Amino acid sequence: MLAFFKVVCYIPLYNGLIFLIWLIPGASVAVAVVLFTALIKLLLFPLSYKAAKFQFEMKAHEAELNRIKEQFKNDKQAQGKAVLDFYRERGVNPFAGILPVLIQIPLVISLYYIFLRSGLPVVDTSLLYHFSPLPTPNMFFVGVDIGAKSVVLAVLAGVTQFFQARLAIPPVAPAASGTPSLSHDMARGMQFQMKYVLPVFMGFVAYQVSAAVALYFITSNLFAVGQEIFMRRQFKKGAVHSTHL
Repeated sequence: MLAFFKVVCYIPLYNGLIFLIWLIPGASVAVAVVLFTALIKLLLFPLSYKAAKFQFEMKAHEAELNRIKEQFKNDKQAQGKAVLDFYRERGVNPFAGILPVLIQIPLVISLYYIFLRSGLPVVDTSLLYHFSPLPTPNMFFVGVDIGAKSVVLAVLAGVTQFFQARLAIPPVAPAASGTPSLSHDMARGMQFQMKYVLPVFMGFVAYQVSAAVALYFITSNLFAVGQEIFMRRQFKKGAVHSTHL
């Protein structure tokens, strides 16, 4: 399984990064990291869009679903049937958001390991295709060695992760019964960790590894923020349009 993952995801992406470094004037690794991350995010955007659209549809039906769950709270079998019937009536596929996420996972993991263990400025020639160029990577950008640690970029990685999580993670809805349940408390705890603990952890990791990883996190987070704003506007336009039909 690991060998398949390496051949299908890791090696092609590694060669893509090396090619981009070779293509950029001055072989700037920093510029290559930004462009490479943005390019991969753009390629994954259709999948991200489908997953986000599903989440938006679920959010739009949240109040009705809560009423159904409350109505059949003492009969889980009837509750499940009522929820599935609701999905069928509204034309919502409850599994529509799973496949796009599953497809993205190996690519995202590959990107992470590329920047975590690339070994740059040394190029691992054992991973290169026979036709791949062999650049001499330039690790300096505006006076910063992105192969070393950078407090500034690590802090920026944590800050951008905070804003990305704050924008992407919706507030936990009040408990339907009025009394918080265990699952409701767990959801609130998870939201707190994603919004406040994860950014600190990301900043810590970015500093411990290298500025290249921090730059990858920053670019990825900024792209995700822009993507989230764009998709929200698109979905709102679609919702307004559908109400006027």
